Amino acid sequence: MNSFNKFVGLILSLGLFLACGNKPKSLPYDYEAAAASFASDESFYPILDEELEVYQALHAQGELKADYTDQEDAIKKLMNNEVWLAFTTRQLSQREIESLKARSFTPRIIPIAYDGLAIIVNNANPDTCISIKDFARILKGEVKNWNEIYPKSKLGEIDVVFDNPKSSTVTYCVDSILGGTPINSGNIGAVKKSAEVIDWVERHENAIGIIGSNWLNDKRDTTNVTFKKNITVMKVSRLDSATAHNSFKPYQYYIYNGNYPLIRTIYALLNEPRSGVPSGFAHFCRLPKGQMIIFRSGLLPIQAGLEVRTVNVTKE
Repeated sequence: MNSFNKFVGLILSLGLFLACGNKPKSLPYDYEAAAASFASDESFYPILDEELEVYQALHAQGELKADYTDQEDAIKKLMNNEVWLAFTTRQLSQREIESLKARSFTPRIIPIAYDGLAIIVNNANPDTCISIKDFARILKGEVKNWNEIYPKSKLGEIDVVFDNPKSSTVTYCVDSILGGTPINSGNIGAVKKSAEVIDWVERHENAIGIIGSNWLNDKRDTTNVTFKKNITVMKVSRLDSATAHNSFKPYQYYIYNGNYPLIRTIYALLNEPRSGVPSGFAHFCRLPKGQMIIFRSGLLPIQAGLEVRTVNVTKE
């Protein structure tokens, strides 16, 4: 009897010790709040909205909302535990990865698609080919008038417009075209959204816009070879002098074979500490159904198994 009482007393004492001394530590983040949405560069709105609509129709785990912002803000939200998922065109830096790991996170970088950065002009502009060299000269401020590139042009001053000062398109141009040199020209400005770039170029004959190609595809064309009719998509050449024969538009096939020079990768940056809805959506974009949505949008899926056929067209 005494042994039993001592055993019970030991259990009660141990339980009291556990209750008082080993309380679960509160987490330094609100998991549910961060899992309710993802952040993305606004230029991916058309494709990600379709991906999200299909994903949520197939999965009933929970609602996920999209927060479309600029690229740097999307990454900032990820680093601050405001979201667990961000879509960008740049990977996390080594410093960002180390910061997350120091806080016991395991960040993942998941490539999902290739996008062509499109250069667009007004339909009244007769010059529809441009070299990367000349485009870089415009961004550097070395060229400010159309006739400095096309001597016969009467369009006057070049009016360059980006979607957002901190967008992925600006980052790409600085890093990949200018080699890290900041854009420096009084001719260059930015609106707030990709749709506004198209609208601006449509209304200004002297304008040139830079935009993600997923905004340009005509949804009525299942072959993905028709761009919007209200603007002109320029052909871009790697060579110093652009011609119709050495320049290419951001069609899927030219992204696939590397002929189109302005190609960027779209990444899903995932930092979710659990396997919840954000993780499910990020991986869905990489699965066959998600990749097919990307293919139909005009972008190139990361797992592109394209079948290329030669077709002879005859005129009767």
